[in-house]
Amino acid sequence: MRTRLWIAQSLIVAFAVISAASAARGFGDETAWHAGIGRRVITPQTDVWLAGYGTKRAPDGKLHDLWVKVLALRASDGKRVVMATTDHMGMSKTIYESLFAKMERRFSLDRSEFMLTFSHNHCGPALKDDLVDYYPTDEEQRRVIAEYSDWMEDRVVEAVGEALDNLRPARLLQGEGKCTFAVNRRENTAEEVVKLRAEGKPLKGVVDHYVPVLAVHGDDGKLLGVLFGYACHPTTLSFNTYCGDYPGFAQLNLEASHPGTSALFFNACGGDQNPLPRRKLELCEQYGKMLSDAVEDVLAKPMQPVSGGLRTAFEFVDLAYEEVVTREKLLPIANRGAGLHARWASRMLKMIDQGVTFPTSYPYPVQAWQIGDELLLIGIGGEAVVDYSLRFKREFGPTTWVCGYANDMAAYIPSRRVWEEGGYEGGPHLDEYGRPAWRWAGDVEDRVAGAVHRVVERVRAAAPRPRSPAVDQE
Repeated sequence: MRTRLWIAQSLIVAFAVISAASAARGFGDETAWHAGIGRRVITPQTDVWLAGYGTKRAPDGKLHDLWVKVLALRASDGKRVVMATTDHMGMSKTIYESLFAKMERRFSLDRSEFMLTFSHNHCGPALKDDLVDYYPTDEEQRRVIAEYSDWMEDRVVEAVGEALDNLRPARLLQGEGKCTFAVNRRENTAEEVVKLRAEGKPLKGVVDHYVPVLAVHGDDGKLLGVLFGYACHPTTLSFNTYCGDYPGFAQLNLEASHPGTSALFFNACGGDQNPLPRRKLELCEQYGKMLSDAVEDVLAKPMQPVSGGLRTAFEFVDLAYEEVVTREKLLPIANRGAGLHARWASRMLKMIDQGVTFPTSYPYPVQAWQIGDELLLIGIGGEAVVDYSLRFKREFGPTTWVCGYANDMAAYIPSRRVWEEGGYEGGPHLDEYGRPAWRWAGDVEDRVAGAVHRVVERVRAAAPRPRSPAVDQE
């Protein structure tokens, strides 16, 4: 009797140990994840002009390669998502739609399951149909840009295929850190920033210094990938050399510290944020080090495991224009010369002559992923200002992450506050993005937020009750 009792107790203990170990790894129950990483170099092999500033910037070399890096996740029920992160300034709607069609055809992903993000790096190549009037390109450069864009799309598809082919048991941990070099550029000049920091005084304006971090571990405990974000323009540099600006250096630092790991960056809502001061390579490297140190600090501390379950939603919402262009208002602009606004006005006039009827709104992409019970990831297009991230974290909870540069480089997306203040991010600048209008209507924030609430409601409708917070030490 004692022998049978001892055996039974031993089996119970052994089962408990195995179950605890399995749960600690995130395997063997409904919370299991599979994850895969893919990556490809996307540095141009031809002389594609650099993007982000409205001048001719023929490349003179590279500091380091540019990349597309992909994170694929699969939940225990087979539901998948794919995030592609790139070192580009922006993606046009043309490229996004082309890539999504390939994702749907090749990998059976629906629109809600694919998120295309771009760092907004201003030392990467120009892309097809993005800021079409911005650069003084000729036919030859437009051909080079189109050829590169097609080649780049192929690399993205290859990286996605690699990530999906390499899905393996994984464990997800999430946390947040802090980094402080971003400055509200609407409220501070570079000279003021240097002076106020030297005096130990606070800077002006709204900022969002959180650093979201998602760590992906294999079943052997190895760090396979780390996804992280920050809200700031990658505009430290303005020279003609390909590089990834501060996000590129941050990713290089993390991959050097964790051999075999892929570091993936997404830009949060940094439309009104700049790295100040700037324009020096040493500053760019310094900001990259500050950001990678913030990520390392998160990785070194207890992080919260992400439970199983994956839900996705997507919506195009129409953002209304305040006023659509007319011939009468375009003619004097077109006659000013050969600058950006003249090129735009001339193209609009040509479309009017061809009988084109301009739309009164723009289809704006809004996306949400609920990853386990713990993490809500929102993706919105264009260049959203920090008010959006701060608002959605208040409304949906502290473990809400917002990628403000997702799927389509639509234009600046001002909050109501910024729209009323005007200025570069909130005023009449849609023409620079090739839109048939100068400004969004005043309800732009209401429309964006309404769509975000709808997609979040859809991904949370079937969500189980949140579990008690837990931490885990790596």
